[in-house]
Amino acid sequence: GHDVIDRGPDTDDRVDYPDYAELVARDVAGGAAERGVLVCGTGIGMAMAADKVPGVRAANIINSEFAALCREHNDANVITLSGRFVPLEENERILDTFFATDFGGGRHAGRVQKIMELD
Repeated sequence: GHDVIDRGPDTDDRVDYPDYAELVARDVAGGAAERGVLVCGTGIGMAMAADKVPGVRAANIINSEFAALCREHNDANVITLSGRFVPLEENERILDTFFATDFGGGRHAGRVQKIMELD
């Protein structure tokens, strides 16, 4: 039920993950995509790289509960996943939750605004 922009990579060859994190983050920040998904070994470096792009709130998520909270409390618009340490089935649950959860607003809105002012 989602339109997908696939930013690669197209092979299993070694790549520099910041290059792909930047592509996805710029899609989200620029409005070409509402949300972004990045996957690497841990997801940690991807989150750090994506979060450097103004307008992006990236979160490295390891379970579906955190996925709900990053959306509800932080209005995360990019999620990063670990392909090495988190089983595929859990990553699928994480994505389902990430896309199904809305931002809660209210008391969280001011906090998100403060985060965005750090850009």
